[in-house]
Amino acid sequence: MTSTRASRGLAEFFTNIRDQSGLTILDLGGATQQNVSFITNLGHRLYSEDFLQILNETFGPDDTVDQANPGRIEYFLRQTLDYPEGQFDGVLIWDVLEYLEPALLSAVVERLHKIVRPKSYMLSFFHSDDKLDAVPFYTFRIQETNTLHIAQRGLHRPVQLFNNRSLEKLFSRFESVKFFLTRERLREVIVKV
Repeated sequence: MTSTRASRGLAEFFTNIRDQSGLTILDLGGATQQNVSFITNLGHRLYSEDFLQILNETFGPDDTVDQANPGRIEYFLRQTLDYPEGQFDGVLIWDVLEYLEPALLSAVVERLHKIVRPKSYMLSFFHSDDKLDAVPFYTFRIQETNTLHIAQRGLHRPVQLFNNRSLEKLFSRFESVKFFLTRERLREVIVKV
């Protein structure tokens, strides 16, 4: 399934960086030529990590038991988020956080807090239907500052699903959290560091 649709979260993300150039953005959805071209054409640098692929390589595609192992958590963080403190001006997290068990999720959010500069923004998506056993995971390609092309890559069992309150708690160390609900029952979340 693929679709092109407006994204209020993406529009908010780009609104907050539109008058700047030379920023450093991290994309956790893996490198796509479309995203690389879009971000670099705006005058920014883009780093990409295929977060879900590294998650599957580190813990196995359906194994969440080891996600509480401190040694494996540290290994995973070195593979995905091993950057200096304050390196990034923004992060496109997409839909990857709902596949993380609480100990790993906490470590990832803590690391994001360290590697993103204060007053910067992160964009993340979460499924809003808490009755699902498996949810689609997507490739997100930026069409315009407010438009995404979304391609479903398959189904994945979420470790946990979030409501607004649990997301506010997850990002409680950050300055603010703002929500947008989409037709695809995705909750778009803008987090200000």
